[in-house]
Amino acid sequence: MKKLIFLVMAGFLLNSFPAEAQFLQKLSKKAEQAAENAVVRKTEQKVTKKTDEAMDVILDNKEAPEPTSQPKQESPASTSNQSEKTASLPDKTWSKYNFVPGDDVIFEDDLSREENGEFPSRWDLVSGNAENASLGDVKIIRLDNSSIITPLIDKKDYLPEIFTVEFDAFFNDAYSYWQTYIVRFYPGNDTQRKVDENLVVFPLRINKNGASIITRANKEDKKFEKQGPQNPDGTAGWKHIAISYNQRALKVFIDEERILNIPNIELDPQTISIQIEDGQKDHILAIKNIKIAEGGKKLYDRIVADGKFITRGILFDVNKASLKPESMGVINEIAALMKEHADLKFSIEGHTDSDGDDSHNLKLSEQRAIAVKEALTGLGIDSSRMQTKGMGETVPVSDNASPEGKSNNRRVEFVKI
Repeated sequence: MKKLIFLVMAGFLLNSFPAEAQFLQKLSKKAEQAAENAVVRKTEQKVTKKTDEAMDVILDNKEAPEPTSQPKQESPASTSNQSEKTASLPDKTWSKYNFVPGDDVIFEDDLSREENGEFPSRWDLVSGNAENASLGDVKIIRLDNSSIITPLIDKKDYLPEIFTVEFDAFFNDAYSYWQTYIVRFYPGNDTQRKVDENLVVFPLRINKNGASIITRANKEDKKFEKQGPQNPDGTAGWKHIAISYNQRALKVFIDEERILNIPNIELDPQTISIQIEDGQKDHILAIKNIKIAEGGKKLYDRIVADGKFITRGILFDVNKASLKPESMGVINEIAALMKEHADLKFSIEGHTDSDGDDSHNLKLSEQRAIAVKEALTGLGIDSSRMQTKGMGETVPVSDNASPEGKSNNRRVEFVKI
């Protein structure tokens, strides 16, 4: 019926309004092409799903799944155990993720106690407007278009030679390619400070599917850029942005994909700011879970020196033992280490901050240690090389009075045995 009405309208416009009719014809062709593309994408998704199931059977040496018309019967106990195990493992799409956050958190914004409508208490405003808000049941920092904020940190020139920056960025639906998150690196604490005209680093620009940055050395510009398709899925939602800097090397990740890998960038970062650019009306411009951490020695060097290493990059859902997908960077690195050094055995020890009940934290930390062991076992590490222990909040390494202190206390330690 809708198609018939559309054709009648088209015929009327062809005779009465030629210009409008031409526009309508173009619109019709675009709609037909979009429908065809949608069918192709749906078919590809089904084929990919079946292919993945077949590859899982080959790689994991599993029995092939039963047809959906004849589901396999399981006892309630076995179903429950399987669900718990599956919930603790990360998404397969992050299996090659290799971003490893810094060891010591120097800034983390905990928005849970912020009041909506107020300016974020741990930030300074460079320009524009920003305020605390909620998106569903999630606390966010919401910015006006082109507004710029910078972390409020007492220490001058707070970025060390090796550091990581992480935050979650909200991207709107089909028009998110207009939306850009801009991270500026400054050579000092004064955000307006001018730099040598022969050595300029322009802002790092991150959109939904890519990133770019331009550097200038000796008055010559060099651009590093990687962009994907403008709108691969068309859906709104959060993406995890991760940036690592190691003296001269810069890497940028969007979710599980490494977008930029620059081995030698002319950059001397000491402070940063974050800006969102998007002129689209009614778009949500928001960030959350901002964390800056200082890097450190390699894992094996720490084992040799201390007999253990501490990681704060293995993250879990709130009050759960289910691993967040961005944990895969650290877990992949630990798995590679254990494969390279077959003699290594570890006691995996979970730690929490002081929020919540003591007994609950003790049990939760043990469940999280088990989840880490399961993830490493899934990557081919023999389970006999790992023990697990929950320590709860009993062994803090920082003060629980600040977000950074709590973040440093929430950790997983690998103690050599």
